[in-house]
Amino acid sequence: MGRVASSRGASCDAQGYIEGVPATVLLDLSAVTKTFGDQIVLAATDLTIDEGSFVSIVGPSGCGKSTLFNIIAGLLAPDAGEVTLEGRNVRGATGQVGYMLQKDLLVPWRSVEDNITMAARLTRRVSAADRDEARQIAQRYGLGDYLDHYPRALSGGMRQRVAFMRTLVAHRPLLLLDEPFGALDAQTRLDMQLWLLEVWRESGRTVLFITHDVDEAIFLSDRIIVMSPRPGRIVADIPNPIARPRDVDVLTDTAFVAIKAQVLRLLHARQR
Repeated sequence: MGRVASSRGASCDAQGYIEGVPATVLLDLSAVTKTFGDQIVLAATDLTIDEGSFVSIVGPSGCGKSTLFNIIAGLLAPDAGEVTLEGRNVRGATGQVGYMLQKDLLVPWRSVEDNITMAARLTRRVSAADRDEARQIAQRYGLGDYLDHYPRALSGGMRQRVAFMRTLVAHRPLLLLDEPFGALDAQTRLDMQLWLLEVWRESGRTVLFITHDVDEAIFLSDRIIVMSPRPGRIVADIPNPIARPRDVDVLTDTAFVAIKAQVLRLLHARQR
């Protein structure tokens, strides 16, 4: 497995973990299940996510991916099982994670700056420090000249950047990203993937990412979780040995192609 330099300057493996330092479990799901009516949507599911990692979930539509996210976010209570974040039981507790959907949900009558500070706006008064942070993060990630613009003046990729910045400044340890680039064209999507990897590397946050795009999952992730059709369950947890940092060249790497073939076999076998 390849070695890369971590953001802290220490040597770490392809998953980004610092050499000689045990990984810290940030999120722990134990035997989590969910039923709607008489339909089992999520079978008993165990999953651990290490701090600082980037993990993607792939699976057919309706397999329970978004239900799993809603349980982690506290928007749904599981029928059984435990949800632990940073060692705390957060089952049914909202406001513990950052959550970004495919739709950017920007407020059209608010400027870019006001949209980035929306989390603060919804819970308290927006402070000068909040605005300063919004300006700094927008400047750092390419939208410094658009702080006074409104969403209608932004491209799809720019709108998604604003939505992600809004999620980032909420300062939650875990970011749930539910197909955030699904509505973008292929070129913009790749640009956003490269941008997200840069932000993730610099911020040190932990990301759990839903996608239907196998290439996207492999390009971004340390691990790829494969789920079965309903009732959803994890059928594979595939480590990604491709070293970081990554660029577009890895899309044709033999290791990349091998992982893609493995994931596609699993998805196809479960949908036959």
